Order: sequence, then structure tokens, then C-alpha cells
Amino acid sequence: MPVTKKHDEFHTLDMDGGWQLPAGYDPASGAMEKILSGSLDELNKQGSRTRLLRFPPGFHTGQPIVHDYWEEVFLVSGDLTVGNDADGNGGTPFSGYTYAVRPPGAWHGPFKSEGGCLLLEIHYYDPA
Repeated sequence: MPVTKKHDEFHTLDMDGGWQLPAGYDPASGAMEKILSGSLDELNKQGSRTRLLRFPPGFHTGQPIVHDYWEEVFLVSGDLTVGNDADGNGGTPFSGYTYAVRPPGAWHGPFKSEGGCLLLEIHYYDPA
């Protein structure tokens, strides 16, 4: 599957509408995503997507995660702690303008955010 992103010049984003629960997240967590471009076909291991991911104040996960695609993450605003325990304690805190890139198979997290945060993420599979 070729990259499914279209040419899309600068435009204002509606930051209030178009948000949805990301796959794999508990609805009670308050995590929301807004797909900006493209799509990711995890079944066939193809594609590329760019999304915003928003965590509300007090958000935390209890387990690390892993996936089979590349992930680039830019912390746009707020706070994000990486490596907390299952109860949300500990970890390394980060604030806006922080970046990570993870290859397929890299375990990461758990995560928490005291005040909430906004992440810009790019997910993609290596071309075959």
C-alpha cells in the first residue's frame, strides 16, 4: 500500500471537533486522538499516519506498550512522565518541546500527565 497522505496546504485545525478514542485506550482514560493525515493498516503492516494525541490532567497508564511500526513523538505542550509504575508513581518528567523516535518492537511507557498534554505523533511502517 503506498503512502495514503494527500497534499494538504496550511489550514486552520478545528481543535474542538473531530477527536476520537484511540484504539487500545480505556474510554474512561480521557485520551483522545485527532488524525491529521494518512492511515495505518496494522493488519497488513502498511501505511503512515500523523495524529494529535491528547491526555487529560491526571491521566496515567499502568503498563508499557510495544507496536510493530515506527513512532515519532513530539510533546507540543503540557507535561508527560515516562516510566511511572502501575499506580502512576515515579518516572521521568518532560515538558513541551521534547521529542522521541522509537523503532518497531521498542517497549515504552507507562505514561502519566499531571496537567494534561498534547502530542504530535507520526506512525509508519518501513517500505517493503
